[in-house]
Amino acid sequence: IGRHTVSRTNTLRGLNHSPGGELPLVVTAQVDLVLVLVSLLAFWTRLSRLSYPNAVVFDEVYYGQFVSLYMKRVFFIDDSGPPLGHMILAFGAYLGGFDGNFLWNRIGADYPSSVSVWSLRLLPALCGSLCVPLVYLLTLELNFSHLAALGAALLLLLENSLIVQSRFMLLESVLIFFVLLAFLSYLRFHNAPNSSWSRFSWLLLSGASCAAAVGVKYMGVFSYLLLLGVASLHTWNLIGDHTLNVCVQCVCRFMCLVVVPVLLYVFWFYIHLGLLSHSGPHDQLMSSAFQASLQGGLSRITQGQPLEVAYGSQVTLRSSASQPIPCWLHSHRANYPVRYENGRGSSHQQQVTCYPFKDVNNWWIIKDPGKQKLVVGSPPQPVRHGDVIQLVHGMTSRFLNSHDVAAPMSPHAQEVSGYIDFNVSMAAQNLWRVHISNREAESDVWKTILSEVRLVHVNTSAVLKLSGVSLPDWGFRQLEVVAEKLFKGHSSVLGWTVEEHRYGTSQEQKEREAELHSPTHIDIDRKMSFWAKFLELQWKMLTVKQEDSEHKYSSSPLEWITMETNIAYWLHSSTNAQIHLIGNPVSWGVANLSLLAYQLLAAVYLVRRRRGIKDLPDAVWCRFSCLGCVCVGGWVVNFVPFLLMEKTLFLYHYLPALCYLYVLSPALLEHAHTHLLSSAIQRQALGVCVSAVLLTVFLSYRNFCPLTYGSPELSANQLQGLRWRETWDILYRHR
Repeated sequence: IGRHTVSRTNTLRGLNHSPGGELPLVVTAQVDLVLVLVSLLAFWTRLSRLSYPNAVVFDEVYYGQFVSLYMKRVFFIDDSGPPLGHMILAFGAYLGGFDGNFLWNRIGADYPSSVSVWSLRLLPALCGSLCVPLVYLLTLELNFSHLAALGAALLLLLENSLIVQSRFMLLESVLIFFVLLAFLSYLRFHNAPNSSWSRFSWLLLSGASCAAAVGVKYMGVFSYLLLLGVASLHTWNLIGDHTLNVCVQCVCRFMCLVVVPVLLYVFWFYIHLGLLSHSGPHDQLMSSAFQASLQGGLSRITQGQPLEVAYGSQVTLRSSASQPIPCWLHSHRANYPVRYENGRGSSHQQQVTCYPFKDVNNWWIIKDPGKQKLVVGSPPQPVRHGDVIQLVHGMTSRFLNSHDVAAPMSPHAQEVSGYIDFNVSMAAQNLWRVHISNREAESDVWKTILSEVRLVHVNTSAVLKLSGVSLPDWGFRQLEVVAEKLFKGHSSVLGWTVEEHRYGTSQEQKEREAELHSPTHIDIDRKMSFWAKFLELQWKMLTVKQEDSEHKYSSSPLEWITMETNIAYWLHSSTNAQIHLIGNPVSWGVANLSLLAYQLLAAVYLVRRRRGIKDLPDAVWCRFSCLGCVCVGGWVVNFVPFLLMEKTLFLYHYLPALCYLYVLSPALLEHAHTHLLSSAIQRQALGVCVSAVLLTVFLSYRNFCPLTYGSPELSANQLQGLRWRETWDILYRHR
């Protein structure tokens, strides 16, 4: 299948109409009609009747809540991936005038007339459509024929699972689009003449596409690493070329494929944090400083607080280790039991805990050990790194104390209590040294929200920390606080942050209690830098994982290869109309056979080459090896990692790996046709078999279309006939 060339010549003649006065204007355009045709078919299969069904479909209930939060500029965290994918979905919603006022709480809930369902689903559908021509062009860049490129495009075009995943507000089609674009752009760069500097625009596009793929889902990292590996091999081979400036070539590759993706990845977060400026439901996952940088929420409480902690300050201390649920240093009018259930004795002094709710008993007063007053002087005397302080509980006036008594739930650590003088031989040990962990960044003055401090017990050198263990009923199930001697380096488990803060003005207990209920503020502006917010958000996304629960349609990676499972995406409330994520079984089988055939063929070639027998010319062997690196390598890096993951997995996680096999299949057939089959009869037989397989692929696609598009409605018997595997869960109503 060649390229169709259209030439048109317009001749502008001068006034004298002489031959010398002619000015030819020639416009030449090369149009690959096959590429145009498969592209149009891709748009038709992905975009037609995009608003149907007019109801929430499967994971739209998950992604939709983030789209609504973007529309309202409310902060959130999604541990499944970076923000670019959510921003793309939100942009589509924005184009349709969506205001975020829809409750995403149930699969199957009808969209109101005010919601443009078409615009919500438009961008994923466009990306899914463009994947078809991208696969066509990628096959050509792998140096295979237009016929092989057409085969790859048809396999992708008629893959039911990719159609389903593209037609809804989901991210797999967006991820696959950027991955294919990254490889196509890189191969365009690699295949271009070395003398052409314009080819580096393709390399830049490849790096940007890699950043976008990783920005959509962390799964994109696997393909990005594969592309870096292929580029590294090509760069290594380039070093031996004395006709090129190797240093410049290496620097350009490094900038385009490493520096640019990193900068763009950070840029996605810059946009994300710039858009989401309001307090939201995920604030409690973040530090006090991060929360205070958002409008509303904690910032309404902390706005105007004094910045520097001084002697006489009234503060609440939040544990840096209390994630994902925050908690604050707390005490109340209840003592430790004389003896615990295991027979160990306690100090029987006032309990000190960590309490996960805002409470007046969370307030403490910073006291100068050399003075009696509990109010801030004029001018205020700030507390600095290394100062020794006392902490007085605001509501009970007990001093924060520790001593050589085992903690109730953590006997290896010391008990922490509010000191009560029982006239026994247990003197008060209530001095604490302030150690500001991040003082290099924020100076040596203890600052509200910004400073993370350790409180080191002067007598024993133990550090105040949250153990994280819940106390029994006598401790009201609050969290245990201990003092522990052994610690190494910086650990957030040992840190505390002043969250709420005011300058105390009342010396008497009753007046102070009233003051604790009615805070006063001094206007101080405080901000958190973008880099600090980016690093904290990135760390939370990588470490704070939501609990994975079993799902009816979850599956294991080994079940994906033979499509032992499906996912019911949508079921009409009163009819048998339904949509399922089911792949094209014939295409799926072709992909698996191609993967197996390539591995066997590569093994045979390698063994024979080791014995000095070269079945293929070097150029053909290089092309065959490149095909394996990209396609088999792409399948491996997008499948094997899931075998090691302990998370809830679904069939759609396999789709990026499957796309690589759809590129492999026709390319491998062309290789067999050209280099393995010698006689014309064998080649004709292969052609007939391939034609029969393609026809079967099309018939299989047509067969499952009712489950792909949700129409037409089928009877119970027809639906049962589509259940090709006993493990498939297809729902139907008898009438």
